[in-house]
Amino acid sequence: MGGAHGIMSPVRVPSKMCEDQVRVVEPQINTEGVHVWPFDPAFPVDVRFLSSSQGHNVRKNRHDYFELLYLCGGTATLEIQDRSLPLHEGDLAVVGSTLYHRFECRTASPFTVGVLFFQPDLIRADGGPDNAEYLTPFLLQDSQFPHVVPAKSGIPHQAFDLMQRIRVELPATAPRARLAVKTYLKMILILLVNQYASYAGTVETFQRQQRALERLRPLFEHLEGNFSDPIQVQEAARICGMSESHFMSFFKRATGQSFMAYLNHCRIERAQALLVMTDKSVSDIGQEMGFCDQSYFGTVFRKLVGMTPATYRAKSRPRSPVTRDRGAATASLLTRVAAAGSLDTTQ
Repeated sequence: MGGAHGIMSPVRVPSKMCEDQVRVVEPQINTEGVHVWPFDPAFPVDVRFLSSSQGHNVRKNRHDYFELLYLCGGTATLEIQDRSLPLHEGDLAVVGSTLYHRFECRTASPFTVGVLFFQPDLIRADGGPDNAEYLTPFLLQDSQFPHVVPAKSGIPHQAFDLMQRIRVELPATAPRARLAVKTYLKMILILLVNQYASYAGTVETFQRQQRALERLRPLFEHLEGNFSDPIQVQEAARICGMSESHFMSFFKRATGQSFMAYLNHCRIERAQALLVMTDKSVSDIGQEMGFCDQSYFGTVFRKLVGMTPATYRAKSRPRSPVTRDRGAATASLLTRVAAAGSLDTTQ
């Protein structure tokens, strides 16, 4: 520990403790952009270490749980609605349940984060009329909310220390372990309540955002069932029962992106997952994602990811030394065998 505020030196997390952000998070995001974390239903709290590198970013999403992220190493950007907030080593990000966001790596060096996820009902249902007050920093998040708590405040280090104590107790199957986790979690939350005591947001902000997202639900449900079909702004506005101009401004306020930007990000980031996890051809993936023209698919992919689909697949699926040294004919044979289910070449 060092510095006047008791700030930790950069945290070096052993690689065996880290999970890839894209592989862990992306498959659990639906078309509505909602991420569903696989909590233990009886005790919905979790702590993980995640890493991410440039070009390997999940799409913007929201979730019904609350999230705290401590930047252990590297630099990152919190993209939340239409804002971009830089994070540096030792900073803490505070994210509620109604805002579309993602943590993005924009440098050649990867970042590593410690993340605490928890369902607010874990606190609300814990008895006592004042327990909901612990959650106020997550409920007051309007368009100007200061989501990043800087390392120099000393708060992030204290919160991260408690996050690690929670992690040691998980899975909390015994009553003593559950009591410890709830105690540590409330200690983190009171730090945040004090940090944001002077912030002037209101609960009405949270409720207004929830109502806005509910109005868009028919559109998200349509996209989920018709993902590969082309859709224009006019059709999206009709599904939501709005005029085209009202829909465009309403969607931007609710999600932080235009409808077509949201749709393209959603499709491209699903395509990234398919490129890494399947052997489908680039053209087949493009068509499955709703791009009728392969050239346009490549253009949009390159704009959002920074490389072509083929290059992304090659970089994201490193082959073993044996496979790398074989000729084209042998590689083709391996692909056919893998497709038949006899060999896994993705390991």
